[in-house]
Amino acid sequence: MRMLINSPETVVADALRGVAAAHPELDVDVERRVVVRRDARDGRRVGVVSGGGSGHEPLHAGFVGYGMLSAACPGEVFTSPVPDQMLRAAAAVDSGQGVLFIVKNYTGDVLNFEMAAELAEEDGLRVERALVDDDVAVTDSLYTAGRRGTGATLFVEKIAGAAAEEGAPLERVAALARRVNASSRSFGVALSACTTPAKGSPTFDLPDGDLELGIGIHGEPGRERRAMMPAREIAEITVGAVLEELAEVGPVDGPVLALVNGMGATPLLELYGFHAEVARVLAERGVPVARTLVGNYVTSLDMAGCSVTLCRADEELLRLWDAPVQTAALRWGR
Repeated sequence: MRMLINSPETVVADALRGVAAAHPELDVDVERRVVVRRDARDGRRVGVVSGGGSGHEPLHAGFVGYGMLSAACPGEVFTSPVPDQMLRAAAAVDSGQGVLFIVKNYTGDVLNFEMAAELAEEDGLRVERALVDDDVAVTDSLYTAGRRGTGATLFVEKIAGAAAEEGAPLERVAALARRVNASSRSFGVALSACTTPAKGSPTFDLPDGDLELGIGIHGEPGRERRAMMPAREIAEITVGAVLEELAEVGPVDGPVLALVNGMGATPLLELYGFHAEVARVLAERGVPVARTLVGNYVTSLDMAGCSVTLCRADEELLRLWDAPVQTAALRWGR
């Protein structure tokens, strides 16, 4: 195992110490595992809190800041944070306007955020929850009942955070988050398995010359294995699967937000080449792309591969997407 770490036991704490050193605008509690924007309570805005297992960076801590998350709760690698972390984050960002929990649909995350919400409400905090379940590859998996939460988490966090920054009330911020999730679908492809620091070996066996279609973000295998193929064919399969699911909630004839997301070990040269094929497929199918984001945003440690997320976007969602954001990993307009 060759990793740029001190030890598997300290990898998350060491990373958080690095975040604190690089981003003094954030309040990073390394011991209690909470990352908070220092001005979270300024302006009496709704607090937006998310979190999940580490290994998906820059999700979630990299999205804490102006126009996006108020706080994030990192768990151990591929392990849900605990309710105490979420409760601490909610208390740190609550300015009297309530708190929205954004939760990826993985069993541990769902149960722990639900418990944290109940504890927060007992303490007098108003809490709403928005579940992200955008993955179309499998219905159930090792980690979840129902669809998994993957790339659309970025869209939900950005748009909900922009609404909160504008001063929208809690119910409105939560409704927008749920609408973004309902309008989004994702599909992922792996060219290699990932290696967790604790295990020190690949999480599943993928022979040379094969790829895995429909993977999640925890190193779990997908729904189908095939021989390696050119990017144009992978794009046709991936985009086709996403559009087929989106069509179930209405015709996909309006503009979309498009995310071509690297899984952690795929260089931008390949991601942009793959995006060219994604754009081609969408154009051939008459789907206009309003905004595009290409890069490593919702990753799976050192997995090679990518995912495609599309979100049907009306004028309001596009306006909130374009609103200024300033975080460690996403920033524009400010």
